[in-house]
Amino acid sequence: MNTIHQAAAVGFAAKADSYVRGRPDYPPELDVWLREELHLAPGKTVVDLGAGTGKFTLRLMTTCAKVIAVEPVAQMLQKLAEKHPDVTTKDGTAESIPLADNSVDAVVCAQAFHWFATKAALTEIHRVLKPGGHLGLIWNTRDESIPWVAKLGRIFAPYEGGTPRHSSGEWKKPFPFNGFSALKQQRFANSHVGAPENVIVNRVLSTSFIAALPADEQEKVAARVRTLIASEPSTAGKSEVTLPYETAAYSCIKT
Repeated sequence: MNTIHQAAAVGFAAKADSYVRGRPDYPPELDVWLREELHLAPGKTVVDLGAGTGKFTLRLMTTCAKVIAVEPVAQMLQKLAEKHPDVTTKDGTAESIPLADNSVDAVVCAQAFHWFATKAALTEIHRVLKPGGHLGLIWNTRDESIPWVAKLGRIFAPYEGGTPRHSSGEWKKPFPFNGFSALKQQRFANSHVGAPENVIVNRVLSTSFIAALPADEQEKVAARVRTLIASEPSTAGKSEVTLPYETAAYSCIKT
């Protein structure tokens, strides 16, 4: 399979700007994880696979490793190139990475692996990794143990359909995979703080299957989100809100 899921191709192309504003950053503890768990350092090369607009690219750059960003959605890759002109960018997919065999020290998929969680993708990742190279899988997930955050999720869940999501756990099906060690997992607390229109509304509008809806349907979803914001004590009337997240980081090694 060498195609992009329709929700990603349409939604992310249409809402690249909302993606930039609405998505949280990553906790500082992840910088240590990248160095200690994935061994990223000067002289190493890492692929940011499914790099999107480059939100995670900056985290990789802090390790001083050489970063190669691979992304199939042209609008998102353009945003990345504008923001990080010194990063090598390549049009490619997880099933067709435009790099040589055994050429990189690590491949990292941030908010992306659930889109291409197949044996074919893992075979291709395995191909470009050097022996002993590392694969890192990272997701920011909303903390729905908080009641108002759970209500937020219920607003856009009916539109999900069969769109791949990290929360479904389907991404785990290709593992264990012959040629990679067992997955190791670490979790970190995280949050997104800012204006509610960015932190909450744009986060919802940047969701692939919402961004792919007709404009009038998107506005209906946004209106419901704004109603929730106005009705919840944690968010009502506030110029700055906090949306709690948890960051999950998984790693394995090419054996």
